[in-house]
Amino acid sequence: MPPFKGFPAGKVRLVAIPAPFFSDLLPQIDHLGELKVTLYALWFIEQIEGTIRYIREEDFVSDRRFIAGLGRTEEIALAALRESLERCVNRGTLLCARVSSGDTEQTYYFMNTPRGKAALLALQKGDWSPSEEPHQPVELILDQPNIYRLYEDNIGPLTPMIAETLREAELTYPSQWVEEAVRIAVENNVRRWRYVDAILRSWREEGRDDPNRRYTEKDRRRYVEGPFADFIEH
Repeated sequence: MPPFKGFPAGKVRLVAIPAPFFSDLLPQIDHLGELKVTLYALWFIEQIEGTIRYIREEDFVSDRRFIAGLGRTEEIALAALRESLERCVNRGTLLCARVSSGDTEQTYYFMNTPRGKAALLALQKGDWSPSEEPHQPVELILDQPNIYRLYEDNIGPLTPMIAETLREAELTYPSQWVEEAVRIAVENNVRRWRYVDAILRSWREEGRDDPNRRYTEKDRRRYVEGPFADFIEH
């Protein structure tokens, strides 16, 4: 992997880590893999929604960016992961439960917190089953550029007035919306914030298309004709 470039300026997502991690747990951890798995589990469980939160071995494995940091090969990384998970359980950081379903067995890990203990107890007593609610996929991704850098890289120089406008947009719209609207503006060669803002407002008022759907010629015309035509120089 390339060297770390440093933390970016502006707003970045924060991850809540309980203070006892630093005061009680960190001084005890003497294994790099255990430290990585502990931090990843804390991060992962915070990202998902729902009353009962857990992580499975396959959640670690499916995150290719994370698993690549555990070993040179997939075999080495998988062995390191399993050893690290065992260390986390033995230390008491993670609670685990093995559930059999037919010919397969799945291990569920919970943080050793009051909520995690309650979830483990509910699972053991049969009051709750993981199949009752979907498990959201979560993975490490490179943070998207903040809205100011996105503007400067694609639209133009940043002024105090524009900065205030962008700050309001950042609080109003999801970052994915802003990034997608800027991409549409660039593809249509309309490098104006008013055009980006018009797209964002239309999504908020009329709904946004499925972000996974391919961007077609019909979509392109939608953003250069009709109400958006006023923002385009002919």
